[in-house]
Amino acid sequence: MDAGETAPVGRREQPSPDRSDRSLDGDPVDDPAGERSMSAADIEDVYATYADRIARFEAVDRLVTGRFRRRQFGDATGRVLDVACGTGTNFRYLPAEVDLVGVDISPEMLAQAEETLAGLDRDGTLRRMDAQALEFPDDSFDTVVSALSTCTFPDPVAALREMARVCRPGGEIRLVEHGRSDVGPLARFQEWRADAHYEKMGCRWTQEPLALVDEAGLTVESSSTALFGIITTVTATPGGETTGDGSRSR
Repeated sequence: MDAGETAPVGRREQPSPDRSDRSLDGDPVDDPAGERSMSAADIEDVYATYADRIARFEAVDRLVTGRFRRRQFGDATGRVLDVACGTGTNFRYLPAEVDLVGVDISPEMLAQAEETLAGLDRDGTLRRMDAQALEFPDDSFDTVVSALSTCTFPDPVAALREMARVCRPGGEIRLVEHGRSDVGPLARFQEWRADAHYEKMGCRWTQEPLALVDEAGLTVESSSTALFGIITTVTATPGGETTGDGSRSR
């Protein structure tokens, strides 16, 4: 949280509870991502429709999630990959000196991201790419960031494993994600609207971000929740054993 900023009542950030494999009622989570019926092409179609609207509401997004993005991404270093960069909301929170690469499956989102780069007067490379099959060699990036993205990937575990693959040994994967609230009434509302929201936006409201990270085999270095448990921030390392030459076995 920013220096001098006072957390609103009920919105104090705190270490994440151990929800990696449990549902709200304490039952095991068989599928922490929930419904995954949409394909990557379906998601692309959704964001072709909503890219302009999402761009118009970016100021609201920053008001809600900006402090979490700033904390997670503000000291990223080296060559940085922004996975599912969308309209480029994360760009303003990344240090100006990083070598920025942004990827997204939606051409319409990337067009908005290009405008964001121009408005910030900063350099960056944008490429259309499926997060579940990143077209980069192993160990290509010092830092991999992503925000509010695993909720849309048809196979979020595959996407997280790809983030780990392209992150160099000793690098970091930094996430700002959302999922089911740990406050009962809010969680029940999310569950009630989950199907309709997914059909409209391709977004899973009730996923369990930490369970996804665990299933993907990443090593969590730190995590916290905020906004009644809806926002989860994660800093992780790629996982896997390091061989004698410094490369990572998989």
